[in-house]
Amino acid sequence: MLYLVATPIGNLSDITYRAIETLRSCDYILCEDTRHSLHLLKHYDIHKPLKSYHKFNETQQAQSILDDLRSGQHICLICDAGTPGISDPGTALVQLCIENEIPVTAIPGPCAAIQALSCSGLPTDHFQFFGFLPRKEGELKDALLAILSYSGTTICYESPHRLLDTLHLFHALQPQRELVIARELTKKFEEFVRGTPQQLLERWHSEEPRGEIVLLVAPAANTESDWAQWSPEEHVQWMQETYSLSRKEAIKMVADLRQVPKRQIYNLFHEKD
Repeated sequence: MLYLVATPIGNLSDITYRAIETLRSCDYILCEDTRHSLHLLKHYDIHKPLKSYHKFNETQQAQSILDDLRSGQHICLICDAGTPGISDPGTALVQLCIENEIPVTAIPGPCAAIQALSCSGLPTDHFQFFGFLPRKEGELKDALLAILSYSGTTICYESPHRLLDTLHLFHALQPQRELVIARELTKKFEEFVRGTPQQLLERWHSEEPRGEIVLLVAPAANTESDWAQWSPEEHVQWMQETYSLSRKEAIKMVADLRQVPKRQIYNLFHEKD
């Protein structure tokens, strides 16, 4: 059986008894960075063989792991912090196990996204997890536009080195949207900063943000999310005015939101022009 074991995201005390028991009883442990994981395992006096398993060697390792699982071995998968498979390696291995009828179970525990959401003060009854934001500016802008149009809270991860650029883009697109930055969760310098993009930029005006960052975005207002009542043309016009987009950009965004071909929206304007 494959066990997905959640591990602490900062404070080493944030691990369950069941997780410790499972790690102690398995045949071996798959981990992203053996040196990093060894620190946790030594802390809890867990002595098991470690095998490197990360996004760069997932494919090469897959067959060997499947062979071991088929032979009856019990294998634990952990990531550097948090829950495996959530913006960390694990999804591909789980899919392979399912395809090969190998049982998989999860030992629940810490997850930075849920930790941040629960303390954010933003609505928790309707939310989406976006994962890591794109690095390229054009892709990032498309992602933020989709997030800003979402009717629930959005949770995403961002590098501290790119956070300020992302906040500047949020400010350009919608300066009044409420954001929450959750930083260094469960650690000594844990911090939640809430406000508009400009207010958050002012917080880090004189120093560069550091540590693990979770960025949360408040839901779109009703007028932003209730576009189903609008014609495509009205939707495009609203997107242009609200987010200062060109018609081309607005058409692409509207097509993505409505899940229709971009050409279909474009033709509506071409016929009128």
